[in-house]
Amino acid sequence: MHTTRQPAVAGAFYSDNKQILTSNIKTLLASATPAVNSAHPKAIIVPHAGYIYSGQTAAVAYARLVPGRETIKRVVLLGPVHRVPVRGLALPDVDAFATPLGEIEIDKKSIVSLANLHQVVVSDAVHRQEHSLEVQLPFLQTVLNDFKLVPLAVGDATPAEVAEVLDTLWGGPETVIVVSSDLSHYLPYGLAQSVDQVTVQNILSMQGSLTHQQACGGTPVNGLILAASHHHLKPKLLDLCNSGDTAGDKDRVVGYASFILTEETNDD
Repeated sequence: MHTTRQPAVAGAFYSDNKQILTSNIKTLLASATPAVNSAHPKAIIVPHAGYIYSGQTAAVAYARLVPGRETIKRVVLLGPVHRVPVRGLALPDVDAFATPLGEIEIDKKSIVSLANLHQVVVSDAVHRQEHSLEVQLPFLQTVLNDFKLVPLAVGDATPAEVAEVLDTLWGGPETVIVVSSDLSHYLPYGLAQSVDQVTVQNILSMQGSLTHQQACGGTPVNGLILAASHHHLKPKLLDLCNSGDTAGDKDRVVGYASFILTEETNDD
């Protein structure tokens, strides 16, 4: 029997209407400037708030995947758990993830390759209401053609445990890694800016020691930094803002940034 994880936050974080959602994403991507004649990045770090808050920041990174539209066949997607705690990294026991734009097939062959890793568990409960992965899917469906998904909801894990999973799934140009994370949460505007600047510098200097106060996806980001250092990737900041810059007030803001990690620096 074919099983599908249905969208949990369509109609809240993004539109549940296919036409409106398609239009929204295309508008966000149109205002993002893709790099000309450059290879697509191996990994990106993108925020996961509602699109009115962080969609533009995410779109700047997703535009960089467009040159890989035909090449990328597998997306390894990691995001932090917000609702159901878990030890390790959780996979779902389903055949596909759905959004208003259609279904994305789960890469069962890749999941088999993780079977011997103690830190990888299977839990539909962890995934059922989790938004950190879901909000990335319509962007991926828009910028890529035909790909399969390895969705990992990251709970209590060490950077080494996350990096081991990424190393196992690393692959070549057919594989892209997407890590979903916002930055600081609910600080006043000016304080958030200074805290987020420090976080950005940590990532750019490949210091995988982020706390969850700095980034809710600190665990997968730290693991990506460790794996990226093994594979000689270089990070680049594309955009940095917070909800006070987009659709929120400035009393309690959430920080957003997008990065690409490539095997060599991209010249804009």
